Amino acid sequence: MKFSKILVVCTGNICRSPVGAALLGSRCNLFVESAGLNAVVNANVEPQALALVKEKSGLDISDHRARQINLSMIKSADLILTMTARQRYEVAQIMPAATGKTVLFGRWLGSAQGEEIIDPFRKSLAVFATVHNQLVRAADTWCNKLSEPLSR
Repeated sequence: MKFSKILVVCTGNICRSPVGAALLGSRCNLFVESAGLNAVVNANVEPQALALVKEKSGLDISDHRARQINLSMIKSADLILTMTARQRYEVAQIMPAATGKTVLFGRWLGSAQGEEIIDPFRKSLAVFATVHNQLVRAADTWCNKLSEPLSR
C-alpha cells in the first residue's frame, strides 16, 4: 500500500510532532502533517526544538502553528504515527476504526514493540537533543520501511 498522507501526532504539537513530520516529509518526499491531542492552537514550535531541527537537519519549521487533531484529519490520513502508546489509544477513542492505521513513530526502534518518544516540553536542551536524535532515527527507519516492496 502506498501512503499518500501521513499524520504525526503528539500532545501539544509544538515539540515532537512538527519536528517528526518535517523530518519524515523531507527524508521520504511524502505529504506529512502534524497535530496535537491537546494542542495550544496556533502556538509556535518550542525554541529548543526549532533550533535543533534547523541546526542538525537543515529544516526551517518556524512557520508551523500548533493544530488540534480532529476526526477529519484522522479519516483522511493513510497512516497515523503517535509518540506514545497512550496517544495511540487516544486516537482510537476519537475514531476506533483508525486503530489499524495508528502506529508508534518509534515503532522500528528498540524492542519488538518499538520505543516511545518522551515529551521534552519544559525540559533541558539535553532532553530536546535526545528526543531530536530519536525522531531522526525513527524518521529514517520509517523511510526505509515505507520504500520496501511488500513481500507476497
